Amino acid sequence: MVTAVEVFRYDSAPIRTVVRDGEPWFVARDVCAVLGITNGRDAVARLDADGVGTADVIDSMGRTQTAAIVSEPGLYELIFQSRKPEAKAFRRWVTNEVLPTIRRTGRYEVAPSLPQTYAQALRELAATVERAEQIQRELETAAPKAEAWDVLASAHGDYSVREAAFILNRDPAINTGQRRLFQLLRDWKLIDRRDIPYADHARHVRLRARTYEHPRTGEPQTSEQVRITAEGLRYLHRRMGGVEPLAA
Repeated sequence: MVTAVEVFRYDSAPIRTVVRDGEPWFVARDVCAVLGITNGRDAVARLDADGVGTADVIDSMGRTQTAAIVSEPGLYELIFQSRKPEAKAFRRWVTNEVLPTIRRTGRYEVAPSLPQTYAQALRELAATVERAEQIQRELETAAPKAEAWDVLASAHGDYSVREAAFILNRDPAINTGQRRLFQLLRDWKLIDRRDIPYADHARHVRLRARTYEHPRTGEPQTSEQVRITAEGLRYLHRRMGGVEPLAA
């Protein structure tokens, strides 16, 4: 069965959306194209399973195809994977324009029925006002979380293992400290026993030279410190079962 599709335009790029159980879902291929994610299949595979589905939609040539779709949380995860500077602007467009438009009714209606009685009109008006107030509350609640994603997505620095543990530990689903996080880095083969990052995780973990004074001689000393990148934080957060957006 072909799913009813609403098409939004981000610049000239189409973003197809569908509604399931009153919640918006987005065609993953369209989102990846805008975000410059070349391997969309791998990007979608990294998302939580609950945020991924399929729907039969009609493509630009009028053909019916089964397309991968992502939920709103899945959409934010895809945005988080993008390295394009436009990702932030795209997220704001979705938050400020697309979602409010979809949620005004909570479903698609080709021809909405008119109220048959004055009492029914009053009930529908009250329900519309209540829904609008609920949407406003949801947007106000979501704004700080979305901004937190922006902070980490635009971060170019890195964090010590202690700092990374502190950030991850803010998530109610994660309980870790510096020692435990170091052990996880070794167990999950991000670093070896000498604390040297494996090549496969070079974008997650790096070494940074640091200089300090010897406590007895005062001589300058140099050592290398394990640092967690912003992408490494996202990787660890997802693998450790985090449920809240990361905030640096």
